Amino acid sequence: MLVVSSFEQNESLEVAIVELKNNGITKDKILAVPFEKRRNDKQLFDSIHRSDGVSLFDIAAALGTIFAVLGASYGFVLTWGPIIWGLIGCAFGAFLGFVIDYFLTKRKMKESIKLPSSFTEVVLIVECNESKSEVVQNILWSNLALGVAKVKNNAG
Repeated sequence: MLVVSSFEQNESLEVAIVELKNNGITKDKILAVPFEKRRNDKQLFDSIHRSDGVSLFDIAAALGTIFAVLGASYGFVLTWGPIIWGLIGCAFGAFLGFVIDYFLTKRKMKESIKLPSSFTEVVLIVECNESKSEVVQNILWSNLALGVAKVKNNAG
């Protein structure tokens, strides 16, 4: 029988391993696998293969539209006419919106670099007899395991 559990990497994991050893589970029947944390920075621009749902063109589109309408409206009284001033307004609004969105998104990314404290960092796998599986499971739960599952071992 395999008992699989997940833990945060802290003292409770070490206490659980010591308690398992004290209850007759030998060292070669316990496997602890730590996970590596993701260290790469988030990307600002999406590609065709990866998207995080954050767009840098929302405010740019809105401000581009607003400034295009204002430019076209005031273009009737200005020298170059409504079409040129509408295009200038659209370009200016789109650029302004993109810059605003860029800096807002960059600030949000800096704030969200902190990873949540409650996620699996270590998976603990214990091989034991079916008779000891309840004891092992209780030890793991009492030492703050995030999750515990029993798997019947057919390998022998």
